[in-house]
Amino acid sequence: MPELAEVETVCRVMRDVLVGKRIVGVEVVPDSIVFESARRNIEDALVGRTVRGIGRRGKTFWIELAGAGPTVYGHLGMSGWIREVGRESTRLQAHGDAPFDDEDGRPRFLKLRIEARGGRAIAFTDPRRLGRIWLGASPDDERRIQRLGRDAFDDLPSVRELAALFARRKIPIKALLLDQGALAGLGNWLADEVLYQARIAPHRLASSLDAREVSALRRSIRSVVGHAVKVGADHARFPRTWLFEHRWGATRGSQQINGHAIRRDEVGGRTTAWVPALQK
Repeated sequence: MPELAEVETVCRVMRDVLVGKRIVGVEVVPDSIVFESARRNIEDALVGRTVRGIGRRGKTFWIELAGAGPTVYGHLGMSGWIREVGRESTRLQAHGDAPFDDEDGRPRFLKLRIEARGGRAIAFTDPRRLGRIWLGASPDDERRIQRLGRDAFDDLPSVRELAALFARRKIPIKALLLDQGALAGLGNWLADEVLYQARIAPHRLASSLDAREVSALRRSIRSVVGHAVKVGADHARFPRTWLFEHRWGATRGSQQINGHAIRRDEVGGRTTAWVPALQK
């Protein structure tokens, strides 16, 4: 599913297309699952207002709008995506090889289209309908934002702060990395990757990590997330030394990486790929 790197990538698309522009057109495709607010209310919240910025914490994003009115929030869910209409885009594993647009040039699985003055537009699409769009208060007051931990890309805690956080938690380190209230943005593939790069076993209790291991884990988070964001979450541009292309089960992944067996266990309620020969 889209994680921090993917969400930051779509936020950068929205910043490029929308920030500083007045919204002149909005299409909301009726969907009572994806949209938590009424269609008319979302249209009214967007049309005619100028976009001041695009915010993000963890995997949640929002559109900051000038003037009085609600803030528009979103979450990509498992397969949601945002791209500029008429432009090529990073393709997620979940997208497969199907065209983004239908034979008429309309985005497939369209949920929300926002057009800025000047003609450029973005499209939010979601084939599995697990994404969410809603209206809320400002980010300083929005409950779903305030209950998130610090962002793993923009606001990564120091080694000392991470060590203090880990020392209080007697749960598997993989489970803690997935806890959005502790550190926002890491999902299943990122957590597996940073633990692999830091050479830490996913089932280790967070409280058992020593200072050297906490430092290694922080460096791994900065390195992995930073590179994934830099390449626009394009997995074809991830280093071949990463676990990413090997971690998937069934026929999509591998049983080994560099001659070492890949094990797949359930940790923190999620299927976890790791390499026992390297991760201790």
